[in-house]
Amino acid sequence: MNKAEFIDAVATKAGLSKKDAKNAVDAVLETITETLVKKDSVSFIGFGTFTTSERAERTAKVPGTDRTVTVPATTVAKFKVGKALKEAVAAK
Repeated sequence: MNKAEFIDAVATKAGLSKKDAKNAVDAVLETITETLVKKDSVSFIGFGTFTTSERAERTAKVPGTDRTVTVPATTVAKFKVGKALKEAVAAK
């Protein structure tokens, strides 16, 4: 399912116009992004939790050669699945 299909599904389930559903979906995604940029977490009980994690600088080998490169430290987004979502997916 891509974003347009997701917006259509939200519009149908919520009884909204596609324009209103798009605005709502965009607002939710923007809010989650802004919260993660601040290194805070977003938690939806039963669904899951969005968090950030720090990855330290490391050395990696380039496949097929003996060359090594330094991969810089970075912050990454993570998602931990909630119990209700995990059980709903496993039941299907």
